[in-house]
Amino acid sequence: MSSSPTRVCFHLQVKPHRLAEYAERHAAVWPDMLLAIEAAGRRNYSLFLREDGLLIGYYETDDDAAAQAALEADLRTAAWEAQMSEFFVTLGGRPDQSAPRLAEVFNLEDQLTAIVAAD
Repeated sequence: MSSSPTRVCFHLQVKPHRLAEYAERHAAVWPDMLLAIEAAGRRNYSLFLREDGLLIGYYETDDDAAAQAALEADLRTAAWEAQMSEFFVTLGGRPDQSAPRLAEVFNLEDQLTAIVAAD
């Protein structure tokens, strides 16, 4: 029996005057960056951007600490993250490493699985 992946959700604040440019850059992320994210073990990765600049990110991984360490050490990610850091309000480091995580308080599949397992 395999364990469920870790689901990670994070938030950042994009500078309001850079929203369009941020979205445009993410319409065509550098291929090397995409490959680095995949090699680090992140899957089902999405970003959601609200009109006021609130950015919510979500991904799944088997080991978040290992994925973060892999991205931090991967030479392909440094230039992308340096450029992206300019888009955020008060960010203390690389976006991938510094984004505050949100606690998961509900997951439909987990609770449905628990119901089935209890029967």
